[in-house]
Amino acid sequence: MEAFLVSAGAVLLGEIGDKTQLLALVLATRFRKPWPVIAGIVVATVFNHALAGLIGGWLRIVVAPDYLPWLVGLSFIAVGLWAIKPDTVDEDEGQRSGRSAFPVTVISFFLAEIGDKTQIATTILAARFDSLLAVVSGTTLGMLLADVPVVFVGAALAHKLPLNAIRYAAAGLFIVLGVTSLIFRHELGG
Repeated sequence: MEAFLVSAGAVLLGEIGDKTQLLALVLATRFRKPWPVIAGIVVATVFNHALAGLIGGWLRIVVAPDYLPWLVGLSFIAVGLWAIKPDTVDEDEGQRSGRSAFPVTVISFFLAEIGDKTQIATTILAARFDSLLAVVSGTTLGMLLADVPVVFVGAALAHKLPLNAIRYAAAGLFIVLGVTSLIFRHELGG
């Protein structure tokens, strides 16, 4: 349960103001069909985060137990520092005319998540926790909790959210998780 809750919370906060959240907004305003966009987000996120989780599980196997807590802790701190930089989205990513909302969303979201903070966080979390299913389920839920309201609410409310403050809070969470992982590394396996 810890893996699920930490994964959901970390990605929920990390996704606020992220380029994929902005992409969700662009797709929602472009297609005006929330359910195909949401379904596309689900499919893309599950596949992308499952891949990231498998890589994290592989790292847990190949990295010596003494080094894994250091890798996890320093990676969380790096993601936290990265989260401070605001993301932008290329308007063209969500504006492919002549295609339906679902496939455009799946492809756009999957590609936008490659190398993204939330994908890297998923990899780190899967390296930290033993349950791939709990991590991928949690990160997917976190992604949906952040992106689904944007799809429904659209641009009107998005401009009123304090995205900078939320982004700094997310960065702080990742840094705290990293520092905590380093402080308690002996309990984590190192």
